[in-house]
Amino acid sequence: MLNNALVLVAEDEPFIALDLALAIEDAGGEVIGPAASVEEALALIEARTVVAAILDVNLGDRNILPVAEILLSRGIPVILQTGMELPLGLASRFPNLAVHIKPCIAAKLVSQLVTMLTRPSGPLASPSSPG
Repeated sequence: MLNNALVLVAEDEPFIALDLALAIEDAGGEVIGPAASVEEALALIEARTVVAAILDVNLGDRNILPVAEILLSRGIPVILQTGMELPLGLASRFPNLAVHIKPCIAAKLVSQLVTMLTRPSGPLASPSSPG
């Protein structure tokens, strides 16, 4: 499973954040966050070395683009969940990004994250349907 992997959760909806955190912990991971804002998420990734992330595209202060770009440039597996479309810059720069349309089942997101972390070919997964 996640083998104590540090997983960033950026989600401003408390119940969704809790659901994700519990699913990550159930899979043997450690949650960093949940961050409810982009600024908080940026601070967390500077303070800790995360190995994966599940990010809500739109947080209270702005979209997650700055956080996603940093993580993806470091080769860190990222799963996005959104109720809206992806920001154009993110979709065009990372066309194979794993994206789920809300509502999502937290256990499915974590299962995909486990697959992404153990896949030798790289961290990016194909876009997927609602989960």
